[in-house]
Amino acid sequence: MSEPKLTQDTIDRPDQSGIMGFLRRKLPYVAVLALAIFGVAYTNISHQPLNGYWEFLAVAIGFVCVATGWRSAPDRQARFRLMWTQAAHWVTFLVTMNLVQLPGFQRLLPVPATSLVLLMLLALGTFLAGINLLSVQICFLGLAMALAVPAIAWLKQSALFLLLAAVLLIGLGITFWPRGGKNDIA
Repeated sequence: MSEPKLTQDTIDRPDQSGIMGFLRRKLPYVAVLALAIFGVAYTNISHQPLNGYWEFLAVAIGFVCVATGWRSAPDRQARFRLMWTQAAHWVTFLVTMNLVQLPGFQRLLPVPATSLVLLMLLALGTFLAGINLLSVQICFLGLAMALAVPAIAWLKQSALFLLLAAVLLIGLGITFWPRGGKNDIA
């Protein structure tokens, strides 16, 4: 039997198998989704707009899209095209997001609703970028961000109901939890 040969390709690429490799590959997508949900949650709690935050998040998603498409770009020309198409795509969404943040538009929507509109625009931009890149991960990220909008709105409206349901479940659990002591009256 011969030993496997070490090539420059295997030296440059560390082992990507196992749970740690999986988490390392998915970390950018999870981080962007967490940042988006944090932005909406913070805006809903504080009732303060985070205008620069949404712009930062759009740029960060643009970088994640370029990094995702970079591996499938075969040559320098394809990578140059990838960078310019993604830059044009995200600049368009940045302009749209800034239109939503104009004072005339802000008078129509309260601050928490504006954050949900901005998250929906980011979700749309991310989903369309995923379609353009033929990336299931980016499409799923956009879909997850879009689904977060009604989930956050529902959670905000149902917070008291969910709290009462949790208290009820805890109370039922305490009441019917089996006890092991001999002094229990049956």
